[in-house]
Amino acid sequence: MMQYFRPRLMQTRRMLTGILAVVLTAALAISITLPGFAQARTDESPAYVVEVNDVSAKVGEPAVLHATLRVRDGYRVLEGYNNRVIELSSFDDGVAFERRVVRGTVGEGGLDFAIGVKPTKAGKHPINGYFRVGYIHGSDEFSMVSLRLIANVNGTE
Repeated sequence: MMQYFRPRLMQTRRMLTGILAVVLTAALAISITLPGFAQARTDESPAYVVEVNDVSAKVGEPAVLHATLRVRDGYRVLEGYNNRVIELSSFDDGVAFERRVVRGTVGEGGLDFAIGVKPTKAGKHPINGYFRVGYIHGSDEFSMVSLRLIANVNGTE
């Protein structure tokens, strides 16, 4: 009698595995089209527009990289929250940072960040980090988001 059930059990397992694969594939396809997933992929915020300009300085001399997060219409800065740039790093170790965490200040139309940098080598050095900021939308929605900071520090002789 056991011989009768074993092939049926194997057949049932294969069928369930196939159904599970189809369901997971469909769930992934649906999640990719959801607005929240698209936002994470493009690294954009509904509340902020990132404005960053590259900076140049002589090797060994300090400079300030200015970054601004402009608030979009209908949103406002979540004040009192620890709005900051974190995880600052240089791709090729060609830049030293005054601080690894830089707090933002609320300015006209958004948040301003003054990031102290010092090129340690001549040439163009990519840097990156993350803005960790909060916003308010309407009267009852607030959120914290992470946005990428990508810029270049040019070291001159």
